[in-house]
Amino acid sequence: MVRHVILWKLKEEYNTEEIKAGIKTGIEGLVGQVPGLLEAHVYYGGLPSSNADVMLDTLLEDEAALKAYAVHPAHVEVANTLVRPYTAARSCLDFVVE
Repeated sequence: MVRHVILWKLKEEYNTEEIKAGIKTGIEGLVGQVPGLLEAHVYYGGLPSSNADVMLDTLLEDEAALKAYAVHPAHVEVANTLVRPYTAARSCLDFVVE
């Protein structure tokens, strides 16, 4: 299996609960729509020591599923409408888990 973790820093003017909740609803709703996407969890409301606003933690079947997820139309739609317009910075870590 592959874990795909993203941290986003939102543009200051869009760092709202409404935007964060939309990201959470949109991405978590992809489970069952995108083949190979086993879990998707979005977290926000971090402690003051945090330097990111939103975290995505997903679990996929394998690296091929991760590549397919990246271009799946449902994922692209969520990314283009609920994430990218509001994002100032993005960090990613993908790794194999047993």
